[in-house]
Amino acid sequence: MALLHRPGRPAPTGHPRRLARTAAALAATLALLPPLVAAGGASAQEVPAADVDVHVNTQAALGRLSDTARGVNAAVWDSHMNDPEVAALMKTADVGAMRYPGGSYADIYHWETHTAPGGYVAPGTGFDAFMGTVRATGAQPILIANYGSGTPEEAAGWVRYANVTKNYGAKYWEIGNEIYGNGHYGSGWEHDDHADKSPREYARQVRAYAAAMKAVDPTVKIGAVLTAPGNWPDGIIGEGDPGDWNHTVLSQVTDVIDFVTVHWYAGGSDTSADTAMSRLTRLPGELREVRAQIDRYAGADSPRIGIALTEVNTNTGGAQLTARPNGLFAADAFMTALENGVFNVDWWNTHNGPGAITTVDGETDYGDMGMLASGSCTGDVCQPAPNTPFHPYYGMKMTGELGTAGDTMVAAASSAQDLSAHAVHRRDGRLSVLLINKNPDAARTVDLAYAGFSPSAAAPEVSRYARGDSDITDVTDSGASASRVTVPPYGMIAVTLTPKSGTGPGASAAGIPGTPRLEAVTDTTARLSWAGTTGAARYLVQERDGAHTYLVGETTGTSVSLRNLPPGSTHTVNVLAADSAGRLAAPSDPLTFTTGTPADAACTVDYHRDTSWGNGFVATVSVRNLSDTPITGWTVDWDWPTDGQSVSSGWNATFHQSGRHVRVTAPENAGPLAPDGTSTASFGFVGANDGPNPDPTVFRLNGAVCAGG
Repeated sequence: MALLHRPGRPAPTGHPRRLARTAAALAATLALLPPLVAAGGASAQEVPAADVDVHVNTQAALGRLSDTARGVNAAVWDSHMNDPEVAALMKTADVGAMRYPGGSYADIYHWETHTAPGGYVAPGTGFDAFMGTVRATGAQPILIANYGSGTPEEAAGWVRYANVTKNYGAKYWEIGNEIYGNGHYGSGWEHDDHADKSPREYARQVRAYAAAMKAVDPTVKIGAVLTAPGNWPDGIIGEGDPGDWNHTVLSQVTDVIDFVTVHWYAGGSDTSADTAMSRLTRLPGELREVRAQIDRYAGADSPRIGIALTEVNTNTGGAQLTARPNGLFAADAFMTALENGVFNVDWWNTHNGPGAITTVDGETDYGDMGMLASGSCTGDVCQPAPNTPFHPYYGMKMTGELGTAGDTMVAAASSAQDLSAHAVHRRDGRLSVLLINKNPDAARTVDLAYAGFSPSAAAPEVSRYARGDSDITDVTDSGASASRVTVPPYGMIAVTLTPKSGTGPGASAAGIPGTPRLEAVTDTTARLSWAGTTGAARYLVQERDGAHTYLVGETTGTSVSLRNLPPGSTHTVNVLAADSAGRLAAPSDPLTFTTGTPADAACTVDYHRDTSWGNGFVATVSVRNLSDTPITGWTVDWDWPTDGQSVSSGWNATFHQSGRHVRVTAPENAGPLAPDGTSTASFGFVGANDGPNPDPTVFRLNGAVCAGG
């Protein structure tokens, strides 16, 4: 993040295929899983007919909430950063992380002198004062070491002061802020004094910073800066670089880092928060691509490397920022990111400063990227008193109604695009569901159904944040039930249910298995293993497809081989332990893996991205026939991994795209593909991507699966 407001910069999935399963496996699933439940306590009031269905599956775990899940940024130019009210508000919202010293300021900030040459440092914002706020909040700091104008020795001195001299126990340390914005790719907002501004030099310096900092405190965790896939400058290869930013950095640092950081602003030409909410559908694919990149370079060590989303907001200025729709966006963005593999999400910013004044949903929007008012003015329009919460604060706070550190996020699916659903299975057995109605004009009545959870007859606890509410409001007596809830327009409802006695994981004598590990994978098989747990008579491996799960493996041991998988297919699985009575414990954290292509294929396809520019690219595809007979009149087929990918134009072939599927046909009068790989057919195209741009996983020549080139 730049000084007060971020400078402008250039604008810029195949569905998992189900594992093969037998009728016997499905029968076993039905015998073990509780029936789908759509029942609850009697409603005190008449509830309208439902127009949205939400399905929650507690046996499809998405991961555990970390103690740093909800976070905010803090900046040394913010004179209200350490007001006592800040700590009180953030503690109430269960904020577990506070990032310092403030986006791009980090690369000009010198911690020891508390100076930022070229920038403004407000009184009372020094490191010790910040740590006072962190401790009063009950949070952890996320600290950004100065890469732009600092040195590894300066960063090591900060670690020594923080963790040896003061015993603050600061665990998370980023190396610089948005270093890819240092001008190497033509656009520059991030200060960087290094003569070499390439990703190779950044990677080299990350290694130096990590060595110096861990020499002082081996327990600190070091984070490297990545770009968000599908966002500038993703895909751009600078002069002399071996690859784009992410691939170059990750190829050199995975052995010394502990996490990576990405920033995500919904962006787009339409800066409304309503548009931003719709663009959240991109985020899961972008985070999957970050994980895939880490997997590629870290291999079996990949699970050790976390992902932190250390800046998020709808836009970088000029958007609807303090009004109600951005509160809905905040709640949706926090949970969407956490459900898709990040351990920390930090809102930009605690306080920021006013921008363009507009009216949104009947309220003044101050154009301010902060969660709390700074009390400043734009012209003759002034904000409320300092630390008055804006709607995004309540959006973040609403996610705290779902659960706390150690609770399990589980799959929830909504039948309506304008209603988001998120769910958390708490350690005490309760289930909380958050419903976000993004429709400004109509209430949505939701039918709730469950798999793996049986609600008791007790009325649920219900919290609401909607028009007319000045804070999260208890509306337990509103008439909502376990099976039906009405969500006001532009409103949020959180429902917390107790389990029926004798049901759920608490009734099982088995514990939670360890997260499955991928031991080996081929084009059609995968071998998984996991740490066993007490009380387990057998283990079930289930694949998740949306909010539904399917039994794909069963064993009394702690490993299983899955067979007959489609080549190049992606799968997400959990492991559940059953006790001797067949009662299931809570699921493990998920594992996502992708099968490969056959090593003995009769053809090879080499897919190469020649150049990219964030939302577009040029690719060349080369095909060889390895069979012992020539092929005349060839076709090449593939499926794009995400919805936003497409072919715009091409050459040396005829292109046709339907949905995600692309078919390329040999040009007229093309010669045959000679046998034994002695000739090559090549074609190229200009592509577009709205969001992440992962490579296709499988290519077929005349219907036969090919190996990678």
